[in-house]
Amino acid sequence: MTVWLLLTFLCMMAFLQPAIAQSSGCDPNYANPPCVPIAPDVDCAGGNGNGPAYVRGPVRVIGRDIYRLDRDNNGIGCEPK
Repeated sequence: MTVWLLLTFLCMMAFLQPAIAQSSGCDPNYANPPCVPIAPDVDCAGGNGNGPAYVRGPVRVIGRDIYRLDRDNNGIGCEPK
């Protein structure tokens, strides 16, 4: 019974994670803090990107790096140079 409840809880959290992230305005592909906003494009603050949204790093990538913040593919985006 305990294993079943745990599995049910984990499945519910996996299902609800995108909805929770979207309601907070943070992209679920990135761990927060910092919050990576849901926007047409997000760039690292202080970099060469043209936005329209920016995030100060470092940012941990936990899904698809849809904004290409992690240029060296080590799981951390917007790293200090």
